[in-house]
Amino acid sequence: MVALRHDAACPVCRLFDCTKTPATLYRLPERHRGIGCLAAVFALLGSCLIGCPRLAPAAGEGTPQRLPVDLMIEGGTVVTMDSERRIIENGALAVRGDTILAVGPRAELARQYVPGRRIDARDKLILPGLINGHTHAPMVLFRGLGDDLPLHDWLEQYIFPAEARNVNEEFVTWGTQLAALEMIKSGTTTYADIYYFEDAIARATRDAGLRGVLGEAILDGQAPDHKTPAEALAYTERFLERWKGDRLIRPAVGPHSTYLTSEDTLRKSFALARRFGAPILIHLSETQREVDESRARHGVSPAGYLEQLGLLGPDVVAAHCTWMDGADIGLMARRGVGCVHNPSSNMMLASGVAPVVALRAAGIPVGLGTDGPAGSNNDLDLMEEMDLAAKLQKVERHDPSALNARQALEMATIDGARALHMEREIGSLEPGKKADVIQLNLSVPHAVPLYDLYGQVVYSLKSSDVETVIIDGRVVMQDRRVLTLDERAIAARARDYGERVKRSLAKP
Repeated sequence: MVALRHDAACPVCRLFDCTKTPATLYRLPERHRGIGCLAAVFALLGSCLIGCPRLAPAAGEGTPQRLPVDLMIEGGTVVTMDSERRIIENGALAVRGDTILAVGPRAELARQYVPGRRIDARDKLILPGLINGHTHAPMVLFRGLGDDLPLHDWLEQYIFPAEARNVNEEFVTWGTQLAALEMIKSGTTTYADIYYFEDAIARATRDAGLRGVLGEAILDGQAPDHKTPAEALAYTERFLERWKGDRLIRPAVGPHSTYLTSEDTLRKSFALARRFGAPILIHLSETQREVDESRARHGVSPAGYLEQLGLLGPDVVAAHCTWMDGADIGLMARRGVGCVHNPSSNMMLASGVAPVVALRAAGIPVGLGTDGPAGSNNDLDLMEEMDLAAKLQKVERHDPSALNARQALEMATIDGARALHMEREIGSLEPGKKADVIQLNLSVPHAVPLYDLYGQVVYSLKSSDVETVIIDGRVVMQDRRVLTLDERAIAARARDYGERVKRSLAKP
């Protein structure tokens, strides 16, 4: 926390000709120090208007003037996931534009703000939006294709042929719409993606109202949207230029892995990302085979190889991190790399169990992901991933306390934001952060009685309990109806694509 002095030097005070003396101290979060961000101005503005003697009525003349806000969510149990992990019964959130202005008890916020719109959250749970840190969204149109195979067999026998014969801009647009529909209905408000034609994915994501960290896939050899790495890099540069500064889309670079991307392509991909200040999304140490081949080829693990090339850094988001020893974990921690754990994928492909407890103990931010919704998971349900993440660590370590429910929820929210290096914007319900909020029903049979809130969220509640979703201050789902997408049309088109894919793989 840091104190801001309220006096004549304050531009907000000067704006309202506030003459309060002596100066009063107001406390704002540490992250606002010295940056003069809009959230700090709003917070200070609220303090000025509420406490200013020129605007407050005289004694006996009624209540103080309230600030207008666009939206108030009120009456529910607010799980903030802030640094103190506050849980506020009968709480409320005030939202102005795309930003959370205030979080606190309902009665307190009701005295301070007058909303343009209210959402009644009584008997509901209010959470930060969930963060899917790793997926390949359009692959939802391959859902169920080539299940129950090892990763490399699945890729080589099914996915690579299916992609070569089917993936184009139209395919990824409809696939992204289907994925966005599924993610919104299960409470995901931000997702990170690596795939092809990422510009089309960005358009569909933004139209759906989702927040996306979207990386164009770069690898050696021919891909659906490029024939050479040079073409992929040129496409990616145009993509980064087009989407930089967008409110919802954070363009990224996605060198696939150390085994499908050459040293030259890796160096050029990382250099391009850093020239634009863009995130770098990469698969890392997903399987034992990947690690063994890296050691045979380069003499070190995949993480060690990236370190040898001087590429690891705090802009890297590494998916999986399944086969990492103590040296790898120490290296990732020193370089500030974010990791994304994909429990369903690791289980379905029998890839192994990620050392989540050790990664977290080393200070590495570990988020949660679904991986692609085909072959390695088949859905995009972060509620399910929380449950599996906690249980998988328990059985692997023979310890029921290895990863508890609160820690699993952290991975889906604030730690997921840290893994994507976005914790200043999303991941918790705090003044100044983006208004990415979900509301869950606590009246369903499997939600009662309630003894431990974190355990209820992770082990009892389901994605179908998500009723309302707000992203960037915009209501995109209310009462289970997605307002930004045509569910019936998307489902019909997905069925059509299923038939096309089957025909494309049929043997003559």
